[in-house]
Amino acid sequence: MTLLVVATAVFILTHMVTSTPLRARLVGSMGEGPYRGLYSLAAFATLGLMIWAYVRTPPEPLWEGMRSVPLIVMPVALILIAGGFGRNPTMVGAERLLQDSDPARGVIRITRHPIMWGIMLWAAAHILARGELKALVFFGGFVLLAALGTVLMDRRKKANPDWSHFAAATSNVPFVAIAQGRNRIDWREIGWQRPLIGLVLFGALLLAHPWLFGVPAA
Repeated sequence: MTLLVVATAVFILTHMVTSTPLRARLVGSMGEGPYRGLYSLAAFATLGLMIWAYVRTPPEPLWEGMRSVPLIVMPVALILIAGGFGRNPTMVGAERLLQDSDPARGVIRITRHPIMWGIMLWAAAHILARGELKALVFFGGFVLLAALGTVLMDRRKKANPDWSHFAAATSNVPFVAIAQGRNRIDWREIGWQRPLIGLVLFGALLLAHPWLFGVPAA
């Protein structure tokens, strides 16, 4: 458990580097390409250590696991993630989309951070399903990282002169901008392709879950 806590903390801190002045200094000293390579290596190494520690940590039940929760939540999470890889101004290298007259389209009308919210839903669903201390640490790390990521990403992008227009029409928390009348849902923009991709991924994970993770999905 100690190793799992340490690995999770290092995993989170590694990802936090992108939102600190240290990133600019590292890029300045080694270049963008080498920095991204080093960053990816550190991220995968710490994730691997987290998984290794999680598998070897004995279970300590905290509550009766709610095994049906992922069956309800995961389709929504995967649809958000699939939709987030579309026309998304918050993705790395997509800042030019902020210059559009209507930069918030599709699933971005629901939340400007669909991928992060998909990760949060995935992790939270598995915390509830497992009901174990080690799951709370492991998946809780992803909830914390994704939640902090949305806040830090917003803070970093405020320097972009086109950000205020985009932020005014969107919300971090899903459906808040729509509830406040700052945006609306347009199902035609969302389309059917990316929701279908999310559902196909859900079906594939459902079938492969015992083989990939050693336990049935439900």
